[in-house]
Amino acid sequence: MQVEFTIIAYFLFIIGIGVYSAFRIKQPGDYYVAGKKAGMWQVSGSLLATILGGSAVLGTIELSQKIGWAALWFLFSAALGLFILVPISKYVRRFGHFTLPELLGRFYGKKAEIIASIIIPLAWLGIVAAQIIAAAKILSGLNTIGYQQAALISGVVFIVYTLLGGQLSILKTDALQSLLILAGLVAILMFTTHPQHEQYIEPLQLNHLFNDSFGWIDLLILLITYSVTFIVGPDIYSRVFCAKDERTASRSVILVAAILIPVSFGLTYLGVYSKASGEGIVAFAEHLLPAWAYGLFLAALLSAVMSSADTTLLTSSMIMSELITGDLEKKQALRLTRFLIVGLGILGIVIALFVTSIIQSLLLALTFFSGAFVVPTLAGLLRLSVNKKRVVMAILSGGLMALSGKILFLAGYENTGNLLIIASYIINSLILFYPFNRNLEAV
Repeated sequence: MQVEFTIIAYFLFIIGIGVYSAFRIKQPGDYYVAGKKAGMWQVSGSLLATILGGSAVLGTIELSQKIGWAALWFLFSAALGLFILVPISKYVRRFGHFTLPELLGRFYGKKAEIIASIIIPLAWLGIVAAQIIAAAKILSGLNTIGYQQAALISGVVFIVYTLLGGQLSILKTDALQSLLILAGLVAILMFTTHPQHEQYIEPLQLNHLFNDSFGWIDLLILLITYSVTFIVGPDIYSRVFCAKDERTASRSVILVAAILIPVSFGLTYLGVYSKASGEGIVAFAEHLLPAWAYGLFLAALLSAVMSSADTTLLTSSMIMSELITGDLEKKQALRLTRFLIVGLGILGIVIALFVTSIIQSLLLALTFFSGAFVVPTLAGLLRLSVNKKRVVMAILSGGLMALSGKILFLAGYENTGNLLIIASYIINSLILFYPFNRNLEAV
């Protein structure tokens, strides 16, 4: 009962922060990007908490239970993406205002902005669902409620919290949630690394980074479908937009990238260790930890989920609101954004009720996004010359080809699926850069 009380108290605290922040919102910019006044610790804490969502924390553990130490590559690839983002982040902060589609509209015109504003929220529904799935697995692991009830409860809490305070409440709680996530991870690692438990786990060796379940081609696919979303990603950019200046943005990205490396080791270790014990991570932690540490660990898991869910939900709603109203500075845009938070949140709950794999939900969404938007966004930020009139064609062709490849991969046609995912980048680039018609306008 003590653990259940801790979780209820945590949810009430989060909603309380949302209520408090709601009264401090004076203008739309406060709700969307916290007034663009965030310092390095706020941006870093929010960025780390956003990345270490349930899809990263439980996803890494879930993956390591299947492929062993090779799951290290999951967050390694995220860190690599952030390191590459560092020199680019100043351009993101300089050219961007509220959303990624708005940034694409500045580079390529209204058509590109419209198509991005339609596609990204649809793709990001999979990520919202991934966070609800993660929270539901945590709550149902307590064996007091079932998975469906847990998905409904966690989804409602996500919606209410995001609805009330927007970016102001998110930044207020994300730094605290980051510390809670790291504290929970350290707490359980202290017990799993005790000498009496050493027999449970095989030590890491270099040849464990690849195995029959994860080879070089799998790493390549992970890099071009997951790692790149940390170079070009709506949620990552939303943190950069909040920074008070370009220097703050770049320093925050570097710090978080460095932190992800030891976190990757810790989470993968937990997955390998819990598999050896024959239990899921929540049941495993309950048997291993004393009550205080178990409560801290569950709060950390829920913090990870909450911090990613609220950012994803707010970003998607902002993008759709901007598409409909044309300007997020309008008062009606703020009302519409809140309405969309409720609508998209409900759709995320529905998806979570039918799809229970965190990794599957996450990677389907990210594969489509990466095939569509990575090449055009980087080309715009770096001011490369492209065929401007073909941008929409490149986005649709790349995204649909990448998504088709991922579906084929999940259906068992792994080689064909991987080739299509790789080809999506080639097709996207050819459409953008190859001068089929020299009279086409370039940027």
